[in-house]
Amino acid sequence: MLTDQLAQGEWGGGGQRGINQFGNKYIPQTKPLTLERTIPLYPLTHYTFGKKEPFSEDSSVAARFQCMREEFDKIGIRRTIEGVLVVHERRLPHVLLLQLGTTFFRLPDGEFNPEDEVEGLKCLMTETLGHQGGVPQDWIIDDYIGNWWKPNFEPPRYLYIPAHITKPKEHKKLFSVQLQEKALFANPKNYKLVATPLLELYDNTPGHRSIISSLLQLLSRFNGEVKEAISVSTALHHIE
Repeated sequence: MLTDQLAQGEWGGGGQRGINQFGNKYIPQTKPLTLERTIPLYPLTHYTFGKKEPFSEDSSVAARFQCMREEFDKIGIRRTIEGVLVVHERRLPHVLLLQLGTTFFRLPDGEFNPEDEVEGLKCLMTETLGHQGGVPQDWIIDDYIGNWWKPNFEPPRYLYIPAHITKPKEHKKLFSVQLQEKALFANPKNYKLVATPLLELYDNTPGHRSIISSLLQLLSRFNGEVKEAISVSTALHHIE
């Protein structure tokens, strides 16, 4: 089993005073350390996808970074969090992505307060994919899998803070989110929720952001346990 060591730690040469690249709090081990993790992968056909009101979006990339610049002047570094949801289709692992237009893909994400990132991610997942009026989804935040820094008001992100950067502009964390056996989702109307094979993401930066392209490595430390589909009479069907 391969583990992308770079993607698992918060490390690097530089950093803003007060910004700790090794900032995760130590949690005493209450159980023996498990070197291998297994996560259940349920069939895509177990999930129903509906629509809800569209998300507001910046008019352009330049507008998005201008907004980020103004925010930085007021509150400092932006802290964001992303959820990684994995299913299987014909026994092949697929990750759920939000697609805008024909070329832009993203993971469910949003900003959070550093002291409550797990609860913050649950709220963001409900806001992004929760079905209005339906049974509340019990999001299970499974594991912390990645860490990225944006040194400037530009697209590039790094696994560390470059040595010459004293004030990084964004810190992004990735968590795997364990799906229940069946669920009802609703994505914003201006986005399409797509299940993309993990193998198609590998080294595919032109079609996906660097974070998404790295998911195969980030998830490689897990063993995926493929769950078989339930009977057709009780299965939930995918709705476009």
